[in-house]
Amino acid sequence: MNILLVGMGGFFGAIARFYISTVAKEKYGNVFPYGTFFINIIGSFLLGMLFGAEVAKMWVLLCGTGFMGGFTTFSTYQLEMIQLIHKREGQKALLYFVMSNVIGIGCAFAGFYIGGM
Repeated sequence: MNILLVGMGGFFGAIARFYISTVAKEKYGNVFPYGTFFINIIGSFLLGMLFGAEVAKMWVLLCGTGFMGGFTTFSTYQLEMIQLIHKREGQKALLYFVMSNVIGIGCAFAGFYIGGM
């Protein structure tokens, strides 16, 4: 049952990531990795909220491990950092790094706090 919950969540998380990423590219282009940035920030907040709420293991598996695992994307974030550096766009790479980490951790804390209310 646990594997099914994780798989179902991952399926819908990956679809949501694909959709948001596609919409972001259509709206903002490829100037900056907005899609991955938005996805990871939203995911940080929602995962923080999930754990702050101290939900049952079933919901952690479905929404946390499954959906958020399929939705957020650390590997794409890393690849986009390398691509920005390779294109000699160091300022964008630094901005992406700082914004992703500072805002991401801030959103995880905010979600955790809100979830625990």
